[in-house]
Amino acid sequence: MSKASSPPKNFESALAELEKIATQMESGKLGLEESLAAYQRGAELLDFCRKVLGDTEQKVRILENGLLKPFAEEMGDDS
Repeated sequence: MSKASSPPKNFESALAELEKIATQMESGKLGLEESLAAYQRGAELLDFCRKVLGDTEQKVRILENGLLKPFAEEMGDDS
């Protein structure tokens, strides 16, 4: 797999590549070396996705701790 060393551009591209790898591996048409390379790349992409999701979750927590109000309260303020 030639993309083994290139980092994904963003979460969506990493997820799309992961789905492609899963489809290829499930087909059973990859050889042993190709399967190993696909597995390794998949693990790298999974780590990337987990990191992005973790970072995003942390940002949401920060926003919820004082900067954001529940939607219902905002609607009540306008009425």
